[in-house]
Amino acid sequence: MSPPPRILIFGTGSIGAVYAWVLAQAVGESNVFAVCRSNYDIAKKQGFTINSGIFGDNLNVRPVIVRSAAEAAEISTTTSNNRDQVPIFDYVIITAKAIPSTPSIPSQIAPAISPQTTIVLIQNGIGIEQIYHDAFPENPILSCVVYLPATQTSPGTITHTEVEHLHIGTYPSNTKLSTSTSTTDSPPTPTSAAQNAASTFTSLIRAGHATATLHRDIQGERWTKLLVNASWNPMCALSRSRDAEILNSSPAHAPEVLRAVMLEVAAVARAAGYAHVSPERAEMQLGRARARALPGVEPSMLADVRGGRRMEVDAIVGNALRVAEGLGVHTPLLRLLFVLLNALERRVEDAEV
Repeated sequence: MSPPPRILIFGTGSIGAVYAWVLAQAVGESNVFAVCRSNYDIAKKQGFTINSGIFGDNLNVRPVIVRSAAEAAEISTTTSNNRDQVPIFDYVIITAKAIPSTPSIPSQIAPAISPQTTIVLIQNGIGIEQIYHDAFPENPILSCVVYLPATQTSPGTITHTEVEHLHIGTYPSNTKLSTSTSTTDSPPTPTSAAQNAASTFTSLIRAGHATATLHRDIQGERWTKLLVNASWNPMCALSRSRDAEILNSSPAHAPEVLRAVMLEVAAVARAAGYAHVSPERAEMQLGRARARALPGVEPSMLADVRGGRRMEVDAIVGNALRVAEGLGVHTPLLRLLFVLLNALERRVEDAEV
């Protein structure tokens, strides 16, 4: 029998910790490595504790905790009896936020990448894949959209509520990638290795008792989630308010403003070839928010602002705005939100100095 796959999770916060538990059910804790930063000490000592509305409470998972991909690669090499001294990671999963960094995330994970490694991106936004494709052109890349409302309430302790679903696809997709930020007119088709990796990874997630759906073109799912992310995230961050609080603050006007932003996102998605991102879907998402009791949901950008952290401005708003400009779609509200978010981001960066 072949050994179980070995997996590295880079950026193990709330999402990464939940998938560390899921994947440990499929391959065993000793085959799951987790790169941690602020939660390193507690995770190294006692692993992660997960309280989930789906999987159960007081779940504990103890992956191999490391500070960097380079450290993970060193441990993997010395424990795999590998004569060629090549780090053995079948999957490197990125659950860190899609924020530009120095050194870049591709540079940070490079020590753990070998020819057999599949890179899995569980990140928000549009156009986040190309930097990985440029850095590792021969490696299969999977692009994923996650619905998993989870919060790290204290270092190493995660609360997960009632939704859990991972949508998986290759990058490039099986169909023309009209939303790519690449300058090439005809993106390459995915290799058979990438398609096989997508199928196998989908099976791994399901073997860990989680939900996974494999798509021919994952970009349609990215635009679907962006409908919510590019509207609620900026509005909540800029107002320091949760979604229900915004709607309650100006009942006569707030719904119309949010609807208008969603319709701009839908117009861009439809121009990019994703007709299912429709005004009706925008109305459905707005209705879900209106049905929530106060105070409502705290999106990631709001949590980042309150925590003094950088936001995924480009991934969630900037890249969508660039696609809109390239397709000739008028998006004045997205442009306004992008300007204001960049100003707010600058204040956060100044506060860090």
